Amino acid sequence: MGLLGSSNKRSRDAAAVITGAGSGIGAAFATELARRGGRIVCSDIDENAARTTADAIIGGGGSALPVRCDVTRIDDVQRMATEAQAWFSGPPTLVINNAGVAAGGTPIGEASLDDWSWVLDINLWGPINGCHVFTPILREAGYSGQLGGIINVASAAAFGAAPGMAAYNVSKAGVLSLSETLAAELSGTGVAVTVLCPTFVKTSIVESGRITEQSTQLADRLMRWTGFSPDKVARMCLDTHDRGGLYCMPQLDARFGWHIKRYAPAIYTRAVGLTTRVTNPSH
Repeated sequence: MGLLGSSNKRSRDAAAVITGAGSGIGAAFATELARRGGRIVCSDIDENAARTTADAIIGGGGSALPVRCDVTRIDDVQRMATEAQAWFSGPPTLVINNAGVAAGGTPIGEASLDDWSWVLDINLWGPINGCHVFTPILREAGYSGQLGGIINVASAAAFGAAPGMAAYNVSKAGVLSLSETLAAELSGTGVAVTVLCPTFVKTSIVESGRITEQSTQLADRLMRWTGFSPDKVARMCLDTHDRGGLYCMPQLDARFGWHIKRYAPAIYTRAVGLTTRVTNPSH
């Protein structure tokens, strides 16, 4: 703690590992952390996309390493951790489990089990694998006096209960619970945890997901009207992490929904269901 009460900022000069860094929020995290003086391992299942992000950082005078990683494969995540530590010549100071996909538009019982598996493998098992591999590394470094951090990217869908989005909702609710549990376990270790829960962000996740055409059109409209840019979301999340905040909900509608859901869950859930029936009768 400094003379003016400011704490050390984990996002400054970070040795950061980011999954899903090839586009969207992941690329925005990578760019912003590089701007803050960090060295970035840009990981993505699409190696060319990871390289594009890394090349942009290097071209701007920063330091970045592209790494291909399928977050659903624990061997890939362990290999990435080994490569990162070799490149950093030590442990990372910040890990961002960001890789994710979207699916929706079909109610429970009609959504395919293949879609359930696909979403949960990436959105939930990806962060689980990342935390499983990197938490011991960061914990050990924290006990040695090095501040560290983990940011898990969830969504307001974690508590939003939107009909037709069950697999996505469940995956993000799992990430929220994972993050809360991890924060409790890491109390006093010097490792901070933040979970990011935005509503709409202007990325290509809808176009690359498994979403019905009607739901895709609705999501596109909402993203255009209310969505934040990935750059803004990344900045806000890193600033929240620097302040030691567990929850980052960049948009007002996410914060409003979070509080209503906590204080009046039954009323909230009924209202969401009725609203969806009015706006989307197919549900």
